[in-house]
Amino acid sequence: MAASCTGSSSWDPAACIRDADAAARVAALLSRDDFAGAIKTYFNLPSNDSYAYHAITTVTLPQVQHVISLGGSNGLHAWYAPLPGSSSSDTPASLPSPPPPHDIEAYTTLFSHSTLTSAALTALASNAKKSSIRARVAAYLDSTRYIHPGAASILHIPKKKPAAKDVPLNPYFTFWAWSCRNLEWCGPCPESEARPQSHHILPVLMHHFGCAIPSYESLEILRLVARGRVVADMGSGNGYWAFMLRQHGLTVAPVDNAQSRWRANWVADTTIMDGAKWLAKNAGGQDVVLLMVYPVVGGTVGGGVDGGFTRDLIKAYKGDTIAVVGTQNHNGYTSFGKMTFAEYMAKEQPEWTRMVQIPIPSFAGKDEALFVYQRGESVAQLGPGGRI
Repeated sequence: MAASCTGSSSWDPAACIRDADAAARVAALLSRDDFAGAIKTYFNLPSNDSYAYHAITTVTLPQVQHVISLGGSNGLHAWYAPLPGSSSSDTPASLPSPPPPHDIEAYTTLFSHSTLTSAALTALASNAKKSSIRARVAAYLDSTRYIHPGAASILHIPKKKPAAKDVPLNPYFTFWAWSCRNLEWCGPCPESEARPQSHHILPVLMHHFGCAIPSYESLEILRLVARGRVVADMGSGNGYWAFMLRQHGLTVAPVDNAQSRWRANWVADTTIMDGAKWLAKNAGGQDVVLLMVYPVVGGTVGGGVDGGFTRDLIKAYKGDTIAVVGTQNHNGYTSFGKMTFAEYMAKEQPEWTRMVQIPIPSFAGKDEALFVYQRGESVAQLGPGGRI
């Protein structure tokens, strides 16, 4: 599986990630809401590109650009519908929509390398108007964000912003931040969970980058969690997370069964294999970090067992650190159709301790987070030289 993009004879991810001029051209096109032009520019695609992006729906770049031109008509930007049957006094029957641009910008800023997420989350709440979408989003993200008391000292989570020159370019973040502004998305909250589908832009972004957007904080936490160990990226897809983790200095083993088709592939060394079989051939992954980015809901055997992919891998894994990137609400997009990953771990895997749960950039209508679990009852049992 070569690093390549279907329809482009010259796209090279290693060169692209260092091309500041290309990044500037993309940003200029996105500032004019020319999404199709930005994708063609970044991936060196022909002007008459007609590739069909298959996901829940099938779209082409011209079709997506047309939908973008419709703006919020026909409910295309209606992300904050009231929850069905909601009667709670602290949940408004409806939220003012759309959120103002400065609130959207405050949400995207949460995940920039130029801010500390914890501090930015505090600012998101303190500067929000009462009963606004921003206030609901800030309260929700604060309620779900969790760092185990014993993990902060072990992880040494950064307390200051890095210098720009030390931060690898993250093109997915650029496209995602633009999508928030264009789609009038201010982040997840209880009301947004009721939205059954996302937007036509998403299949294009999934094909080129993947199902979830890595933030600087999430990549750095995974680097600190790994502590020099190999990260086994199970169900690695087109390899964008593996690629970005390598930019942050990690050693990554991408593994995927190649059942899904992607337009762009960011790494050339994906092992085509079932994840549980890979673990069995590698001592159960005893000294590797098990990473699952957007694990599928169905099973690996028979295709129909709820959470089978996740269950199979955790059963086969003999190591002590699991990281999962997926939804943290009940929309059923990842791992399990009717429960969250955190609920599954608490109910069926009590020997694992939740160490980290932090929000990551969520595409419109979704609600994504990074989870990290450590095998053992408490971080204290690991000792001063222990690892998470």
